[in-house]
Amino acid sequence: MLTKPIAKINLGLNVVEKRPDGYHNLETVFYPVPITDALEVYAMDPEFPSAVDCDLKVSNIHIDGDEQRNLVVRAYNLLKADFPTLPRIHAHLFKGIPTQAGMGGGSSDCGFMITLLNQMFQLGLTDQQMIDYAARLGADCAFFILNRPCYAEGIGEKLQPIDLDLSGWYLSLVRPDIPVPTREAFALIKPQRPEVCCRDVVKLPVEQWADKLTNDFEYSVFSAHPELGAVKDRLYQQGATYAAMSGSGSTLFALSRQPLCLDEFNQEGTFKSTILI
Repeated sequence: MLTKPIAKINLGLNVVEKRPDGYHNLETVFYPVPITDALEVYAMDPEFPSAVDCDLKVSNIHIDGDEQRNLVVRAYNLLKADFPTLPRIHAHLFKGIPTQAGMGGGSSDCGFMITLLNQMFQLGLTDQQMIDYAARLGADCAFFILNRPCYAEGIGEKLQPIDLDLSGWYLSLVRPDIPVPTREAFALIKPQRPEVCCRDVVKLPVEQWADKLTNDFEYSVFSAHPELGAVKDRLYQQGATYAAMSGSGSTLFALSRQPLCLDEFNQEGTFKSTILI
């Protein structure tokens, strides 16, 4: 069975308070983006000599670390613990979503894996049950069960679908080859609530977002990596109606009525794309 995990951007991202457990409560709007990975799963032959129940292979983009720690495998193992009859599987993950980019690639793989296993092996899980499983594996994972515009609170797992349609806008994405670890992004964050919640800002015309829709991580990330702030400035100079960093970085995105010219962003390792939503 084949599925295509999608990416996301954050329309506003505000760190509103630190929690007793050390995590932070956020306010953000998740918006799905048609840039995808490809995840294929099929049952393992009972006679196949495998030391693991979920045999994962990743291709196209190298991901450091043990593949058995990948969120795809962790999602399988989480369900396997509650559904012991879940058969052993082979999984192939073709990465098209940039990594460490603030676009939710790993979280999407996790959410789509849960949904795929539920469908493929008829586990009978509801959307809410799948959301609960996904939230145990990562803050953004739950969104990728619903895959529609959502206002999110908590650590990102409390989701409220919203009516938001950016059809007709061009979305430009630039991800320089500058990974931004989450710990680094949180380094200079001072939790506070914005004057206007992002859920309310996105109800306004996009032309009014620039001064109202903010990503709190930009301050710390741009301080450490000024070249990322320069990309945002150039997107506005190119004619963006709204530009921001997605998540904790390092992807910068822009919304515009006409496609932007991204030719100047040609540094080695840079991901760039323009899509008509």
